[in-house]
Amino acid sequence: MDPLYTTTDGPYDTMKNVSSNFTDLYSNQFVQPVWQIVIWAIAYCSIVIVSVVGNIVVIWIILAHKRMRTVTNYFLVNLAFAEASMAAFNTVINFVYSVHNEWYFGTGYCGFHNFFPIAAVFASIYSMAAIALDRYMAIIHPLQQRLSAVETKVVIGVIWVLALLLAFPQYFYSSTAELPGRVVCYLDWPEYKIWDFKLTYQICVMVLIYILPLFVMAVAYLVVGLHLWASEIPGDCTDRYREQLTAKRKVVKMMIVVVCTFALCWLPYHAYFLLHEFCPDVFEERYIQQVYLAVMWLAMSSTMYNPIIYCLLQTVGNRTL
Repeated sequence: MDPLYTTTDGPYDTMKNVSSNFTDLYSNQFVQPVWQIVIWAIAYCSIVIVSVVGNIVVIWIILAHKRMRTVTNYFLVNLAFAEASMAAFNTVINFVYSVHNEWYFGTGYCGFHNFFPIAAVFASIYSMAAIALDRYMAIIHPLQQRLSAVETKVVIGVIWVLALLLAFPQYFYSSTAELPGRVVCYLDWPEYKIWDFKLTYQICVMVLIYILPLFVMAVAYLVVGLHLWASEIPGDCTDRYREQLTAKRKVVKMMIVVVCTFALCWLPYHAYFLLHEFCPDVFEERYIQQVYLAVMWLAMSSTMYNPIIYCLLQTVGNRTL
């Protein structure tokens, strides 16, 4: 099952939102024909191959060439590492669990399975936010000193520490349970009479790894965009100035596309799990598994688009990043 918000066994909550009928409680109603499983397997494996290979290439290009080791590119490396890791360690596992609704991977990996994606998504989106703020400072306040290589690495370290702290409850409350005929991996959230800990955590996660960083990036790129495109290039400027301005515009275009792609890929995912909180009965319908697999595929596919975007816009190799 998907790791970020779920307390469920499969696309619905069999641990808490079930009928009193014993058969309904433990049965696995989401059984697909083989041809559907094959199609979904190809779709999910494609994500892993493209994401891992593409992001490793991005990391190699930047780290293997000294001239590429700029502030923006260090954050791009962190972004590529987080995305490749999530694709490698969680995408196929999510698919297998979602299709079979049975956990084959042990209690230890259950905790990691629920824990790591939040950390990876946090690291990804805050790397994008750091790039947006770096672009803002470089273009709007060019005379102010930018981050050094050491300071950039410290910021990346802080991002990962915060990511791990935010994700820790997902690890702490992860558990497995043995039902008749199968084992499930789920989140055993504590229940309090005065407040809903699970819902509070879910809302905090959505705000911290989606709404807040997207808002910061939207404001930063709006200001930068207005600055770069509002005024015409002076007629008597040098060729060097024209090249630098063009390069800056290309970098900003690239990052806007990256951010918009991330936002669009993860929006249905967040909407899906918020809907689960308020309309749980819908998630007992048979069709919901196909909806879930599509929503999860779209979210996981966000890990494979960035290398394609870099290649199409031809900016990864640009020294002015």
